[in-house]
Amino acid sequence: MLEILPLLSQVALAVFIYMSLFYIISLIIKRTDIVDIGWGLGFILVALVSLLTQEYLTDRIILVFFLVLFWGLRLASHIYSRNKGKEEDYRYQQFRKEWGDTFYIRSYFQIFLLQGLFMLIVSLPIIFISHFSISPLGYIDLIGVLVWITGFVIESTADSQLKKFIERKREGKTETRFADIGLWKYSRHPNYFGEILQWWGIGIVALSVSFGYVSLLGPLFISYLIIFVSGIPLLEKRFEKDPEWNEYVNRTRKLLPFPKYK
Repeated sequence: MLEILPLLSQVALAVFIYMSLFYIISLIIKRTDIVDIGWGLGFILVALVSLLTQEYLTDRIILVFFLVLFWGLRLASHIYSRNKGKEEDYRYQQFRKEWGDTFYIRSYFQIFLLQGLFMLIVSLPIIFISHFSISPLGYIDLIGVLVWITGFVIESTADSQLKKFIERKREGKTETRFADIGLWKYSRHPNYFGEILQWWGIGIVALSVSFGYVSLLGPLFISYLIIFVSGIPLLEKRFEKDPEWNEYVNRTRKLLPFPKYK
């Protein structure tokens, strides 16, 4: 399995350069939240580097590249559209206040390079598939793709529904402050659920290659981050003292988009 280290090193170097460039751009435009746009595009870079460094391309390598391409482009365009014309995301504004004069150096290491490290870990199935893919596509790949498609549909649908809710809220056409339409009626974070499914879909595809089970660290890691660290907890902490939010919590599941039975 150690033979994958050269490819892993090449990908790590590409990610380091990529995140450093995004850091420089953030200094120029004075918006750290551009890193969120770079998140999705960064995985496309990982998939591309992994693909271009292979002497022989298999159907599985090409398949996974396009899965990552579709996911990354959709996510990046969605975040760009969401942030366009608005102030910098409140999370990074809070970091600016808390870190003070050390913000610029800390943001490089604790936001950009840290996300680059996370990106590398989450990308392990992509890297393993690119290096070890020899066998033709089979039923395991089919299962993985079906899981990925389910996640893609859920995430894109949830993002679209939330965008429509925000527009209606801005126009004063809804009395509720928190989305309670479509998938959001059953889950407080259906978009995150969709993203987790997509990474597990790629992880399942990786089970078709040698040592693919090791790469499941990627989907496990992103699931842990979203559910327990930087995804759901950060968003929900902002509203934890809001009575209307607590009512929403009581009637809506955290992640799974299914009715909540009392």
